Amino acid sequence: MKVGAVMSGMDPNSSITGSLRQSRRYVSEFCVALAVFLVVGCSVERSAKVTVGPSSDAFNSWKAEKQPVEVIPVNHRQVGPDSGTLESRGLTAAHAANPSSAPSDESLAQLEEIALSHNPSLRKLTQDWNAANTRVGYVDGLPDPKIGANVFVSPIETAAGSQRANLTLSQVIPWLKRLDAKKQQAWCQALELQHNVHGEKLRITAEIRQLWFRLWFIERQIEATVENRQLVKDLIAVANSRVSTGNAAQGDVLAGTLQYARLEEQLVSLRQQHQSTLANLNQVVGRPAETSVHRIVIETPELPEWSHSQLRELAWAHHPLIQSARIRTQATRWGIEMARLERRPEFSVSASWFEIDSNRPQPSTVNIGQDSWSLGATVSVPLWEQKYDAVENEARWKHSAAHADTARLKQQVDATLLDLWQQCVAAHETIELYKNTILPQARNTLEADQAAYSTGTVEFDRVVNDVRALLTLE
Repeated sequence: MKVGAVMSGMDPNSSITGSLRQSRRYVSEFCVALAVFLVVGCSVERSAKVTVGPSSDAFNSWKAEKQPVEVIPVNHRQVGPDSGTLESRGLTAAHAANPSSAPSDESLAQLEEIALSHNPSLRKLTQDWNAANTRVGYVDGLPDPKIGANVFVSPIETAAGSQRANLTLSQVIPWLKRLDAKKQQAWCQALELQHNVHGEKLRITAEIRQLWFRLWFIERQIEATVENRQLVKDLIAVANSRVSTGNAAQGDVLAGTLQYARLEEQLVSLRQQHQSTLANLNQVVGRPAETSVHRIVIETPELPEWSHSQLRELAWAHHPLIQSARIRTQATRWGIEMARLERRPEFSVSASWFEIDSNRPQPSTVNIGQDSWSLGATVSVPLWEQKYDAVENEARWKHSAAHADTARLKQQVDATLLDLWQQCVAAHETIELYKNTILPQARNTLEADQAAYSTGTVEFDRVVNDVRALLTLE
């Protein structure tokens, strides 16, 4: 509901110059043209093709002509993805233009840098963050003023003359504290996206490292399989020599050949896994799937001196998703403030001009043809309490949901950290057990059985089982 007031003015004693009277016709024509434009201008279909957003060619040409403009949101610190040059990241301009031309011997750190520059999902999140930053700069602005015109088909007859047209200029003034709360909420939403960008960078880095170490693991599997294949080949040669002297049966050679074929099959599977993992790595990096990498060398890992409680404290203080959830909670808090301020009225001020014809005889009491003007003010009256109560309750429920989501994320991160840390501890203990006990005993057993088979003390099947066991343990 809106309540308005208008104050009009006309000076009955003011004189009207001849030039002003002659210009009334042009002003009236202008009002007619403006009214026609306002009525039909928005419904006229453009003949040119309308596109949503710039095309890639147009955007690239625009970037070549324009200098880059840094968008700094109002009233908050610009913190976001690194904006260093390609040279500072160790990348050349040719590689940035064509990622497939990259050499095949990048280190893990170089692959991470390339991924942070070319990963599509990270670029999408970064662009969303930049858009949210830009929104902070205009979200608290006043609505655009409005100008309107009326042309009376049947003129309004007054003592001063016929009223032919009027021109009105108006401006809506919302409650300024509500605009400030709206800007604070937009700022929180931009910061939330900033932490999402940081979290995506960490996720990409973790995925690259997982695939990198998996490639190393598969390469070691291939090397172990090749060594065992050569070992089985040597055993087949020994079995053939013993068969030729009558000290062994032909079945020993057949058993060795079967084991050799199984190792060949395993090599085929391992090479396929290597190519698939390499393709997944290149996909995360953002380059052609067939790009190869140099042989990976990894030092023997050491168990860091960490604890689950230490990792949990660090994660709760610095994890990007938890920080994003906390900022989202703050944004919903500003949403409650915006909902509360919805009850405040909105103001609107206006000024109107009325064009009057001089088509009356000149009396002594009225100035014929004198144009009139008016000033008006309108205020909204928030009467419907039930509606505003519902708006505020909705904002409070969203705030409670954001609090619950933050608690859920903290529990999820805590459980994940405990799981990963226990896996790390178990893996370290397993490494020590295999390195110091299991693998040396398996190799000694195989060497002893090989020597015993040469003298005919043990059967060939036992030697083959020793090879298969060693391969599994390795």
